[in-house]
Amino acid sequence: MLPQAENLWTISEAAHLINRAGFGGSPAEITALHALGREKAVDSLVTPTELLDAFPPLPWTCDEQVQADLRLVLEKRAADRKAKRELTPEAAEELRREVGKKIRMENRRRTREAQDAWFRRMLTTQAPLREKMTLFWHDHFASSVQKVKQPVLMVRQNEMFRRGAFGSFKELTQQILLDPAMAVFLDIQSSKKDQPNENFTRELMELFTLGEGYYTEQDIREAARAFTGYQFKLESGHVIHNKRQWDATDKTIFGKTGPFNGQDVIELIFQKKQTARFMAQKLWEFFVAEKPSTATLNSLATSFLKHDFRTGPVLREIFMSQEFYAVANLRSQIKSPLHYLIALLKQLEISTPPAGFPIIAQQQLGQVLFSPPNVAGWDWGQAWITTNTLLARYNIAGVLTKGIEDSPPKQSRGWVGPDYEHLAPRSLRENPADLVQSLILRFFQSPLPSKAQDTFTEYAFTKKGAIFTNKETAELCHLMLSTPQYQLY
Repeated sequence: MLPQAENLWTISEAAHLINRAGFGGSPAEITALHALGREKAVDSLVTPTELLDAFPPLPWTCDEQVQADLRLVLEKRAADRKAKRELTPEAAEELRREVGKKIRMENRRRTREAQDAWFRRMLTTQAPLREKMTLFWHDHFASSVQKVKQPVLMVRQNEMFRRGAFGSFKELTQQILLDPAMAVFLDIQSSKKDQPNENFTRELMELFTLGEGYYTEQDIREAARAFTGYQFKLESGHVIHNKRQWDATDKTIFGKTGPFNGQDVIELIFQKKQTARFMAQKLWEFFVAEKPSTATLNSLATSFLKHDFRTGPVLREIFMSQEFYAVANLRSQIKSPLHYLIALLKQLEISTPPAGFPIIAQQQLGQVLFSPPNVAGWDWGQAWITTNTLLARYNIAGVLTKGIEDSPPKQSRGWVGPDYEHLAPRSLRENPADLVQSLILRFFQSPLPSKAQDTFTEYAFTKKGAIFTNKETAELCHLMLSTPQYQLY
C-alpha cells in the first residue's frame, strides 16, 4: 500500500481532492467535504450514496421506444427494397435521400439531448467521482457517435460505464466485447472465420489492456480468429456470438493453445501482470501526475490484483496517499475542456448555464461528449492548450462573467451573468484587497504568487469608485479567469 497522507487535513487538500476526483466545487461544497475529514471525504467519493437512477432517463432510451425504433428501421429497409422494385431508379434514390435526411436530423437532435443530459449530470451530481470515472472509461474505451450514428447505443454504453465506474476492469472489458456501440465503431461484426478482422483485437491489446510491447503480431493474428462471429443484431439491439461464423480451431496466444473465443482471450490477457500495471499507470496519470515511480506503480498494480481488478479500492488508495497531496502534484495538471467548463460554472455558482452554451463551448475548446477524435480517445495535458483554444477559454469566461452586455448574442442568448450580490457581497467590496482574497480562494483555492495577487489588487483599486459595482466585479472575475494559473488544477 502507498504511504498514507498525514493526519493534518487542510481546506486546500479538500479542494485538491474534489478537483481531481470530480470537477471542482464552490466554496460551500469544498467546506462541506473538508468537514468530513480526509478518510470520510474519500469514502464519500468512492462509495457515493446517490443512486444510479437519480437522473431521469431520456424518453427515447427506454426499452419500449428502442424496440419501436428498431422496428421502424427494419420497416424502412423493407420499404426500400419494395421501392427499388416499383419505382424508377431516380425516384427510388430521391426517396432514399429524403428518408435518410429525416433519420440524420433525428439522430442529431438525440445526440444533442444526450450530450446536454450528461453535461448537466456532471454539473449537478452528488457523485462527482462516478461521473469522472464514466468520462475516464468513455475516453479509455473510446467510440464516437459520428461513426456509431445511433445515439441510443452511445447512451447505453455510457450507462454501462457509469455502472462499472468502481467495478472490475476485467468485467468491463468483457462487457465491451458485447457492447453494440463498440461493435459498430470497431467493425467487430465484419470479422468472420474465413476473413478475421484484426481491428478490435489490436486496439484491445494496444490501447485497452496491455500497451505496446507486451504482445506479438502472432498473438494479434491468432486472437483475431478467436474474435470472429461476434455480430450486432439490429433486430434485438444486442451483440451475439454466431458460432457459424466463429473459427473454432485451436489458436496459440501468449504461448497457450486452445479453441479460444473472444471471452477466453480476454481472460488470457488478464492473467498477464502487465494488465494490472497498465491500468494502474493510466489511473495514476489521469488523477495525479505523469510517470509514476516504480514503487508507486508496483503498489497500485498489487492492489488491482488483490481486489480482482476493481478500480474502487485502487482509487481509494490513490486519494488517501501522501503522494497524491504532494506539493509537486498540486495545481500541476491542465484542465480538460469539460473540467474547465464545469469548474467555472460551479465556482460562479451557475446551476443553469445559458441555453446552448455547453455544447458550443465544448466545440470551441475541442472536447465534445460522445465524440472523441478516434479510438485512442482525446490527447490530454498540453494538447488542450493552443493559441485558439486559450483565446476561446478567455472568451467563454467573459460570456459567463459579464452576461449579455459584453457577449456575442448567439452565445449568451439573454444571459445576464452570475449573482454577484451573493458571490461578492457589498460589505466585502468596501476593501478591494479583501474582495481579491475572497475571489482567489473561490477560483484558485490557495494563495497565488504575490505578483499575480498584486496585479489583481491593483486592478481592483483602480476600478473602485464610490462603490464597487457588479460590472466591475465581473471584470475582476474575468481577469482572474483569464490567467495561465486558472488553466491548472
